[in-house]
Parts: sequence; C-alpha cells; structure tokens
Amino acid sequence: MTDWAVMPLQPIRSLRPAPVDGDALVERLRLTAVSIGYALSMAPSLALAILSILCVPLGLVVVGFVLALAVVPATAALTAVHRRVSGGLLGETITTEYADTTGTNVVTRPVRWLTDKARWRDVGFLWFSATGGFVMSLLPVAFLVSPVIHLIGVVVDGGAFWWLLVLLDGPLLVAWWCATPALVRGRAVAERNILGHSRVEQLERRVQAIAATRAETLDHSAAEVRRIERDLHDGAQARIAAVGMNVGLAEKLIATDPEAAAELLREARQTTVSALEDLRSVVRGIHPPALADRGLAGGIEALALPIPLPVTVSVDLPGGLPEPVESAAYFAVAELLTNTVKHAAAARAWVTGGMRDDVLRLVVGDDGRGGADPTGHGLSGVARRLAAFDGTLDVVSPVGGPTVMTLEVPCRTSR
Repeated sequence: MTDWAVMPLQPIRSLRPAPVDGDALVERLRLTAVSIGYALSMAPSLALAILSILCVPLGLVVVGFVLALAVVPATAALTAVHRRVSGGLLGETITTEYADTTGTNVVTRPVRWLTDKARWRDVGFLWFSATGGFVMSLLPVAFLVSPVIHLIGVVVDGGAFWWLLVLLDGPLLVAWWCATPALVRGRAVAERNILGHSRVEQLERRVQAIAATRAETLDHSAAEVRRIERDLHDGAQARIAAVGMNVGLAEKLIATDPEAAAELLREARQTTVSALEDLRSVVRGIHPPALADRGLAGGIEALALPIPLPVTVSVDLPGGLPEPVESAAYFAVAELLTNTVKHAAAARAWVTGGMRDDVLRLVVGDDGRGGADPTGHGLSGVARRLAAFDGTLDVVSPVGGPTVMTLEVPCRTSR
C-alpha cells in the first residue's frame, strides 16, 4: 500500500482514442498498477467499514469509544492516501476539513466524530472501496491477467476448454486497452466526489465567511467613522470655531481698537491654515493623495521613501484597479512596512507585486530576525481588512528570518 501511494502520479491522459504505441502501452500498464493498488485496498476498507458501523452500538457499552479511537484515525489515514492518489490522477487536490477536536478527551472526541459529516463521508468511501470501487479496479487487472492464465492452462492441461478460452484473449486485450483509462478515471472521480468537499458544504462555508467578513467590515467602517468624527471634532472643528470667535471679536474692536482687531484677524488667518492642515490630514487618512494621484504602485513608492531603511519597490500594476481594493492594499502594505520598522530589526526590505489571472499579488519582505506572529494584533488586522475583499495574507517568518508576507486580492481592472 505504501509503495502504491508514493508511485508517480501523473494525471490520466485524455480518454480520446490514441495511437497504439509504446507510450500508450506504458500509460495503460501504469493505470493497471494503480488499479491493483485500488483493488488491494478493498481488504482494509471492508474491515474498517464493518468496525466503523460497530462503533456506534458498542458505544453504549464503552467498548465503541475505545474501538473508535483506533478505527477513525486508521480510516483517516487510508482516505488520505486515496485523496492523494485520486487527486494526482485527476491533476487536482482533493481536500477535506474534519471537525476540530482540540480540547476533547477520549469520551468527547468520538462524540465529535459522530456528528462530523466529513467522517461519515469517509465511512461511505470505505463501503464504496469494498464494493463497486473494488469491481471497477478489478476489471482492468482481470482483462490483462486472464490471457496469461489461459496460456498457462493450455501449456499445463492442453484441454479443449483452455483453447476455447484462448479465443477470447483478443477481445479481452482490446477491452483492457480501451476500458482501463475510463475505469481508473471513473474510480478517481467517484473518490473525489465522496471524499472531497460537497458543493453544499462549500457554499455554506462561503456564506459563513462572507457573513464574518461583512460583520468585521462594518465594525471597521464604524470605527473609521468614529475616528474621523473625533479628528474633526478635536482638530478642524475646534480651530474653525476659534476663527469664528476671533473674527467676531475683531468686528467689535475694529472701530475702537484697530490694532487689536488686526491682531485677532492675523490669529484667525493662522488658525485657518492650521484647520486646513487638519482637514488634509483627515482626508489623507481616508484616501492618501499619493494613491489618488499616482495609483497603487506610486502610492507604495511614496510609502517607502520615508522608511528609515532601504526599501526596494518593484511593483508592476495596470491602471484601473478598483479604488476600495487599492486603498485596502495600500494601507495593508503601510501596516506591514511599519511592523518591519518597529519589530524586524532588518537591514533592508522589499515590496514586489503585480496582477495575474485577475488577482492582485503583493509581497512584502525583510531580512530581519523573523518570528512574526500571524495571529498578532497588527497582522490579524491586515488579514481582516483583506478578507473583506476575499483577500488573503500569508506570513512566512521563521525565527532568524527572513520574513515574507504575501497578500492576494482577487479583482478586475476597468481597462
């Protein structure tokens, strides 16, 4: 079983008729070897299937709990091998997600398994592997081996019965040649459908993810609104109120004390300049001017300029990116570079990126000491900001460095 699991797993070639040549022969022999592995897995599959069912009634007398602690992990190991083999034959990755059993004990863990849909799909696979899947995998082997058995029978016995069977060898070899790719692919597809995520579960997880990111986005937006209100109240609004008061006093003093009125007007003018600076600062926090004027690539270059360490920027992006995505990516890069300066003790940093297959991909790295925690406040905040746009943040930061943080956001340009 182990040798079969690690054999080369090139995807199955097209099922369309191919020339009868050496490559086609090697391909069918390879698929027949895979069929042998599939067929041999019938024995452990049948045993585990029977034991899996017995775990439920035996759980009433505690024996089922002990049995499940051995059967369920063994089933998971067997299905993992089949996911790898069938996924390799189909040229894709077959994944699943089991229910989290962190913090459970020998009693509560089997109960969690009992309510896990993915575990029951594993049990369904066991029965398929021991029945219909076994027949599908046995046929290519039987088609190829039967002529050899017939010839041995002719040599050993020489009876008419064996000669009659030899007459069937031609059709059997034709059946082996034609049916083997379809049978192996058919079993691989069946295993993918049984062991992989179902469409309904994928949609359920997607809805849950959207609901979570929507709530986080709303919370973030509400916090941003409160920040803007606070900045306006404490800054520009207070200064503009002071301007109004100074102008009012100057109006009263202009006839009796022109010099004092002029001084108040000068203060009002200076306060107006300060209020404008406050307003620009607030606007810069909403949508930075560099981002608005030069796009995301230029905005990142502007971010790198004041950083107190060498930052190499190599970002090739088309125009027409959605403004919300640009803004989210800009502030994400700003946060990552800020973290680099504060915590990485790096000698240099870099930002690279571009667009590929309608996905914006930016990489922020440094040669610092590493050890960045993706669950920390800063990085988790960046991940939440990107998640609102179906984006992801991948952090690779071994102790000793380097740190490489990759953010990806699906989007389409308007050009």
